[in-house]
Amino acid sequence: MPRQASLEALERFRRDSAWSRQVMESIAARRALDARDTALASRMFYGVLQNMALCDHYIDAYTKGKLEPKVRDILRLGTYQLLFMDKIPPSAAVDEAVRACRRLGYARASGLVNAVLRRIDRQRDALPPIPGEGTAAYLATRYSHPLWLVEELMSLRGYEGAEAVLAADNAEPPVFVQVNACRTTEEELAKLLPIRRTEAGLVLDRTGDIAQTDAFQKGLFYVQDPAAHGAVEAAELEPGMRVLDACAAPGGKSFSAAVAMGNTGSVTARDIIAKKLALVARGAERMGLSCITCEAGDARDIAGGDYDAAFADVPCSGLGVIRKKPDIRYRPRSELDGLPELQGEILEAVARAVRPGGRLIYSTCTWRRAENEAVTAEFLKAHPEFNKVAERTFWPDTDGTDGFYICRMDRAKKI
Repeated sequence: MPRQASLEALERFRRDSAWSRQVMESIAARRALDARDTALASRMFYGVLQNMALCDHYIDAYTKGKLEPKVRDILRLGTYQLLFMDKIPPSAAVDEAVRACRRLGYARASGLVNAVLRRIDRQRDALPPIPGEGTAAYLATRYSHPLWLVEELMSLRGYEGAEAVLAADNAEPPVFVQVNACRTTEEELAKLLPIRRTEAGLVLDRTGDIAQTDAFQKGLFYVQDPAAHGAVEAAELEPGMRVLDACAAPGGKSFSAAVAMGNTGSVTARDIIAKKLALVARGAERMGLSCITCEAGDARDIAGGDYDAAFADVPCSGLGVIRKKPDIRYRPRSELDGLPELQGEILEAVARAVRPGGRLIYSTCTWRRAENEAVTAEFLKAHPEFNKVAERTFWPDTDGTDGFYICRMDRAKKI
């Protein structure tokens, strides 16, 4: 059943370009998979997305001619299991792939699928080499990222640095949590949950559905990457401040701001998507953060204000969170072209809400300079009343966090 769910998810992703999380969740619910089978199906589905180009490289080495898309899906799933899932017997992976061919109406391809997968299994220690070692093309195949992304990453980090980021993209992401200091301490939370302190932050070792834990229900913690938390830390908030979180969903920065101020002052959590904003409201209620007020609206429509600090965590390419959302790598590059303009518009609007002497924090979950340094540089050029105070890019390979960019700009006080 998990393999069937994975195959269905691969087809829907390929056919409809649907977001992977929604695809897997809907299929698991419709098939009534239990938690264990859902986890296995998800691992196989996401694993294929993370290693699609590499799997295709080996499949193409042992086949001739064009493959039916569904047959390629079956081969990809089988190849991933053989090369990346040690606990699954090779015979089980091959036999199920053959059965899938017959079950789905591709019986004529079952012999080919059987032969290709058995050959990959036999030669797993001597598989066909990836051509072009030392080039962007090699990395694009080895780590299954589009060539343009690899080339852009290499321009920032060089070959070895780019490879380290790509490897991190394909690794299992840790679950970072933040303590709701308004209700408990790290020491007390550790008595209830399997958490451990790492150099990057506080990690929760997975134990099923986090939302079902007693500690979560009591609002003792929330999930947030240390890099995103760093945006709030950069603002150096003080009790009683008026804070605007202009693109608030899923709410992490609003929660962090409220906790940082000891649930004093006010935090206006604004978002254009009402459904997501409702999640922020529920999260604030769960954690007892009464200083948070939710407000629906487009961040570009903010007319002004008198906030001590304002956060513009703008829509972006999301290349810094590929390890959590592997399908992001498959977004067409053309979709990214208009992002800097949108980001600049939001930054302009949010800046109008900052009082003289206040703090403006711009952030993204990407490492692309076109969406980061270029946007803030253009803004600062047009607004001499703002001064850049701090700027940082987080990297998954060196910082152990999401890829993330933060820039704090303070507005000059009136003379």
